[in-house]
This record gives sequence, C-alpha cells and structure tokens, in this order.
Amino acid sequence: MVKRKNKLNKIIEGRYKVLGFIIVFFMSILVINLFKVQILDGKKYKIKIDNYNQNIVYGSTPPRGRIYDTKGRIIVDNKPIKEVIYRKNGLGFTEEKNIAIMLASIIDIDYSNLTKNNIKEYWILDNEELANQKITDEEYRLYYERKMTSDDLYQIKLDRINDDISKYSNEDKKIIYIYTLMNKGYYHSNKVIKRNISDYEYAKISEVIDKLSGINIEIDWDRYYPYGNTLRTILGNVSSNGLPSELKDYYLEKGYSLDDRVGTSYLEYQYDDYLRGKKSKYEINKDGKLKLISEGARGNDLVLTIDIELQKEVEKILEKEIKYALKYEQMIYYNRSFAIIAEPSSGAILAMAGVQVLKDNNGFKTYDYSAGIVTSPVVVGSVIKGASHIVGYNNNGLYIGEEREDSCIKIAATPIKCSWTTLGTLNDIDALKYSSNVYQFHTAIKVGKANYIPNGPLEVDLNAFDKYRDVFREFGLGVTTGIDLPVESLGYKGESRESGLLLDFAIGQYDTYTPIQLSQYVITIANKGNRPAMHLLKEVYYPTNPSLQNKIYEYENHILNKVNTEDKYLERVREGFKEVMSISGTGYGYVDLKYKPAGKTGTSESFIDIDNDGIIDTETLSNTFVSYAPYNDPQVTFAIISPDIGYYKGGYRIRSYVNQRISYEVSKKYFEIYK
Repeated sequence: MVKRKNKLNKIIEGRYKVLGFIIVFFMSILVINLFKVQILDGKKYKIKIDNYNQNIVYGSTPPRGRIYDTKGRIIVDNKPIKEVIYRKNGLGFTEEKNIAIMLASIIDIDYSNLTKNNIKEYWILDNEELANQKITDEEYRLYYERKMTSDDLYQIKLDRINDDISKYSNEDKKIIYIYTLMNKGYYHSNKVIKRNISDYEYAKISEVIDKLSGINIEIDWDRYYPYGNTLRTILGNVSSNGLPSELKDYYLEKGYSLDDRVGTSYLEYQYDDYLRGKKSKYEINKDGKLKLISEGARGNDLVLTIDIELQKEVEKILEKEIKYALKYEQMIYYNRSFAIIAEPSSGAILAMAGVQVLKDNNGFKTYDYSAGIVTSPVVVGSVIKGASHIVGYNNNGLYIGEEREDSCIKIAATPIKCSWTTLGTLNDIDALKYSSNVYQFHTAIKVGKANYIPNGPLEVDLNAFDKYRDVFREFGLGVTTGIDLPVESLGYKGESRESGLLLDFAIGQYDTYTPIQLSQYVITIANKGNRPAMHLLKEVYYPTNPSLQNKIYEYENHILNKVNTEDKYLERVREGFKEVMSISGTGYGYVDLKYKPAGKTGTSESFIDIDNDGIIDTETLSNTFVSYAPYNDPQVTFAIISPDIGYYKGGYRIRSYVNQRISYEVSKKYFEIYK
C-alpha cells in the first residue's frame, strides 16, 4: 500500500514538473515577445499608435536631404512646387465626378497615361443600369447560387464594354483621368492631381476652392539636379505620391506612413533612412485647431565620393567616342561603353559612367547606362590573366621566370587554340606583356594535373575549376564588391566542366563579370592584394546652415579580404602589368607613359541575339582595359569596358579601337583635374 502511494506521488510529482516546465516555457516565450514588442520594436509600434490616435497628426513629407559630391558641390537639391491634391472625405461618385469636371475646365493635364480599362471602369460607374444589363439572367442565377463572385460579374461587364466608350471626347477623357487620379492609391493617402501647377491655375482654383470639396493646393518639393542627367540613374528616384506598391510592406515595416515620399531606386533608396526628413507633429485640440508638438526638419545631407565635374567629363568622352565609332567605323552591334575611376587604397569611386548611343532617324540618341556598371556582366577576356597567374603560382602550375614556347595547341575533337599571334619563347612577365593565351593554357593544364598530347584527349582534374574560382573571388570576380547600391549582379558562372572550358576560363572566356567587379579586381592588384569594399558614400551631415558643418557619419575603409598568395607572386603580376603599358606592350597608347601606368588589356569573344528571337546567333568581340598609376605608388585605377566592338565578316575581323581611345581620353582628363 505504501509502495503504491509512493509510486502515485512520484507520478504526480513528475506531472507537476512537466506542467511547471510547460509554464516556464510559455512564460519565456511571453517574456521574449514582450521584450521584442516593448524594446526592439517599441519605436515602430509607438509610431503606429500615434498614427491611430486621432488626436495626433503629422505634416506632409518634408524635403529630403541634399546630396553633395566629394568636393562639396550640390548634385541633388530640392525645389518648391505648388501641387493640386485631393483628400477623400466620403464623397460619392457623382460628387467626385463634378469636382473632376470643374478641375478639367481649369488645369491643363496630360492624360496620355489613361488606359482603356480606366475608361471602362468610369463608364460602369456613370452608367450603372446599362452596365447591369451586360449581365445575363443565367449569370445572375449563378451569382446568387454562389457559383460566381461579384468580381467575376464585374470582369464580365468590363469585357462586354466596347462601343459604349467610343462616345467619349478628348475633354471627357481629361475628366475621366482626373477622376482616376482622385481614386488612385491608398484611400487615406493624398491623391496628387497635378504637380507644379502654373500661377494661372493656382489663382483659378483658389477662386472656387470652396466648391471643390477635398481639393487643396499645397507647397511641396521636387528633386532638383543642377548637373542635369549626369550620374542620374545612380542617384536614384523618389516617389511622387506616397509609398509605391512594390515597396509598401518594406517601408511600412520601418514605420513609414502610406503617404510618405520615399526613395525607390539606387542611392535614394539605399540611403533613405538618412535622406528622409522628419515630419512636423501636431495635436488636434478640442476646437479642431492644430497645436505644434515638434517641428519638422529636412533630411540629412550626404557627401559622395563622386567628383561630379570628373563624372561629367567622363560621360562626355564616352558619348563623343561612341558617336565617332558609330559614324566612322563599321560598327553594327556596338552601342555602349563603361568607365570607372576609383581610389585603390579605399575603394572610393570618383566616377562611374555608362553611356549608350542608339541611331534613330534624327541621328543619335544618348542614354544614361550607368546602372549597367553593376547589372550588366560581360565576357572580359585577357584582363584577368593577372589572377590566372596567381592560380598557377599557388598550385604548382607556374613558377617565377618559367619559359614556354608560344605555339598553338590542339586537343582532340576541338578547334585549334592559339594566341593572337605567334609570340615565340616567353617567361611569365612576357606572357602578361604580350597577352599570350597559350602560356595560360599550359598553366591551366598543370593546375588541372593533366598531360598535353598534341591532338590527343585532355582530361583535367575538375577541381581545377574551383581552384580558379576561389582565387578569382579573392580579387572580386564573381562575388559582391560591397558597393553601397541595392542591386548588384554576380555575373554568369558556367556550369559545364569540360576540359577545354578550363583553358577558356584561364583567359577570361568562360565566366562573365560586371564592370564594377573588374574595377575591384584591378584595385586589389594595385593595393598589393588587399580588396577594399567599393563605395559611393563618404560622409553624412545634419542639415545645417551653412551646410556640411555637423558630421554624423564618416565612411571607414573596409578591407574585405587579402589575396591568399605570397607577396612575391603579386609583385610578379604587378611587374607584368607595368610591362604591358610599355612601348612594346599590348597596352601602349592606352595611358600616357608620363603617368607611369600599369595595366592589362583584354579582347573577348562572345555571342549575341541580333534578331531578338531568343537564340544567341552572332559572334562579336569585346574590349576591356584595367590600369592603375603610378605603378610604384598607385593613386588611381581605371576600368574601361566596350562590349561588341567587333565582329567577323567574310573571314575578316572588323573592329573598332574605341576602347583604347576612351581609355586614353579618360585617363588624360583625370590627370588634368588631379595634377
């Protein structure tokens, strides 16, 4: 009996322990969630509570911070504008239609964005009975039986509206467009009907404002660019009418309001937390008047690493040289080039320009293509042979001073592989100087632990691909560069591991890389194997007058990694790059020798789709060039890329030397500014 009682007590005690553990477990979860809500997310929820509290309101989105270049010149500012806005206040269709009619008689508005669907939706509201007649009795029966939804019926109405909307005149479409704008976006957000209205429109609306319920004229701001389209894409854009739908959840999670104007791309998006202003905060008194609780303020000011005057000159050079090539050379596939100038010690970007020029009936049309610097990978060719040398040195595929005969190699069942010409006996320095492909082929064969037999099969150790990619990544090729932009492509990584492709890999003819990755690659060589993060932000300041007086942030140089090799191997590559730029090297004429340059040229073969049928069908040539100067104490790096500057026709190679001309002019302009 006692034993049974003790056993029962142990069972009860065990259950209490389990129950206690469960209670402690759930209490821990509760405590963690309370900590998250009150401490970690307290600010966000406080903002939400304030927004839901009817006694607290906020002013409109204040002006954003200015953006300056590295020398303190304003490159993005704000300008005041007058705009017509509509705040929904419960009016029905007829009342809003009458407001749209009155506004249409006053303001001049471009309604080219009005869609056919917008017109149909307006017609349904304006012709309710006729719209209902578009639905058959059978369809109504299915609806009442819940076999069709109200959305289904609405779509049927839209589909069956055809000639009904043909009666609308241009003036009617203007009214419809204004009504559409009045009902666009989130219900509680301000609906911008027209920005930057004229003084005449302002006066006429003011005269009848009491008849336009919900309509107001407010002073807002727009971004202003003193240097026009220079660097325009990279600077980014700002929304004009509240949170864009594709970014709504992201910004709401950060505590923004639906009607906030926010950065939507590139630097404006990347640094929105700095650039956004602080809204004025008001309390609504019992008499309905507003009491200011806290004054709003303009956003913080950014200082970039960019030299806007240098940027402007580089863009001019690109445009001029591209047009020259298109006008005087037989270029049928070439239309764009890229140029990046950076400081090797820090990764700071002084200029990053991408320009595209297309022919049209009026001559040429120029486009900003600078986004392609981070989003458009290219086959880069021989410029990467410096990294390929390091792969060889590290893996017993190459030793310092090793001499080899530059003669074509032939692998069974594959085309013959040669250098651009027969180069004779070369050592590792000469191989870079004269850009020998064959020298790199033999290095790759050794790294792949294979034996070359003329016209025989070649079987390399497939791990050799990883050995190359591991080293290339340490130079910034095929990985993120750390650049402070919200988008960056990693390039294309070939999946096949056939032996012949390893030889192509070694000369830059397999994987693809972006222009910014190529810039970081040469920076790493110039910086003796240290790879700094690429960056555009230099400093952040509180908005003061005079400006740039109260610094709150300064970028600290960040080394991502050091190339895992011996210093003597990096010095050997640097010596080879110096020889490339000599009078007899392949890089002669790209940078004036008086600036003591070192660098590497590259020519690659690639294929493009010329008829947009989704099939890659035409072989082209691309040129790349990387350089730093002076070679004994690098202060600047250049990366110049020109895709599709050549092609084959009738067995002959047709090509442009535009990349060489751009490289010379860009480097010349840099040294004129930074003597």
